[in-house]
Amino acid sequence: MQALWVLAHPDPHSLNAHLFETGREALRGAGWDVEVSDLYATGWNPILTSEGGSDVAAEQNKLREADLVVLQFPLWWYGMPAILKGWIDRVFEAGFAYDVIDPTTGRARKYGDGGLAGKRALVIVTAGDRPGSLEPRGISGSIEDVLWPLLHGTFWYTGMEALRPHLITRARDLTPTDVSVVDKHLVRRLRHVCHEAPIPYLSMTEDHYDHTIKLLPHIAPSETGNHAHINGLAAVAQPH
Repeated sequence: MQALWVLAHPDPHSLNAHLFETGREALRGAGWDVEVSDLYATGWNPILTSEGGSDVAAEQNKLREADLVVLQFPLWWYGMPAILKGWIDRVFEAGFAYDVIDPTTGRARKYGDGGLAGKRALVIVTAGDRPGSLEPRGISGSIEDVLWPLLHGTFWYTGMEALRPHLITRARDLTPTDVSVVDKHLVRRLRHVCHEAPIPYLSMTEDHYDHTIKLLPHIAPSETGNHAHINGLAAVAQPH
């Protein structure tokens, strides 16, 4: 089992750096080979000016080998740090992660299919706010909604199975005892990560979407927004 762990935090003495070491050792202890991309430590260039480059090719090779992709970052302004966004912008190239053509249909593979199909993806994210703020009724919205562009628009779009985000709140206020508890939760989750059920997003097929890529009328007829695109949460209208 091969994992790629991408870390985006500038401080090597931070909580994120600690969780990175804890998580990497947990995966290794569970039998995983872990490849690492520490973006700040390596001085990753996040600016896309032209496609390709030896640094991009090296990251793509890591992705090709990975069964599990872990992206770890602090939540900055409800999103990922720019250096990680730039990593995705440059590495997830057309023909590699998206705009991969199905030879049978001639169509681009996406939303449940694509260049990265067969992989699982996990976000480990820290936030300074209280846990209630990132729940469904919290002022910030649920963490899955906050990270929708990454979970659905990047992972699922390119074919990866998105796991539910691993959120650590009150990141600036944790005591050593709190950190110990956080470590235990992270280790426990990583030990079972290959058996965890992913977020059941609907695939982009004619069973779910029309030619404009809008949900068919009988799929989640009373739902709008992100939840309408999740199988199980999205109720299907029953014929009378």
